[in-house]
Amino acid sequence: MTEHRESTHERHLQEVQALFIQHTPALRGFVLALMPDFGRVDDVLQETFLLVTRKAGEFKLGSNFLGWACTIARFKVLEIVRRETRRQLHLSEEVIECLCACEPEPDRSPDERLRYLDECLDQLAPQARRAIELMYRQAHKPAEIARRLKWNAESVYVALSRARVILRDCVRRKMNLQEVT
Repeated sequence: MTEHRESTHERHLQEVQALFIQHTPALRGFVLALMPDFGRVDDVLQETFLLVTRKAGEFKLGSNFLGWACTIARFKVLEIVRRETRRQLHLSEEVIECLCACEPEPDRSPDERLRYLDECLDQLAPQARRAIELMYRQAHKPAEIARRLKWNAESVYVALSRARVILRDCVRRKMNLQEVT
């Protein structure tokens, strides 16, 4: 009887871990949206995997795994933000909570979005593209970006904000076009 319970538990755990692996690209995108620091995303995903594994018994197979795992990842990101409030690379807790109020879009391929994002990055003005790369690929703070681009800090914030809007709209357009075809 005990062996049956253990094998059922082990099978459940393996299925939850397989779901995590299946949804890792979407989780990576979710964490990156909350914490735009490429260097830390894998750390957060590893910590999330460990917690998902520990809490696997709480997950009901057949329910919304991605939503459940995103909630766990969200709390991991919030834990890091609280622990490292001095760093400016993180979004505020309020912004993270606001972003998490939105449901993740189902059935969207993160690889597809990344391909569209790369295409859209090519359409940005060279300086805007450079600012985005410094911020999100190299994890520089706005003050460092301003120094490197010989801009003032306010110009960096404005350029990043405008570039994010352009990229968001461009990716959405491409995804909508793909849905139509």
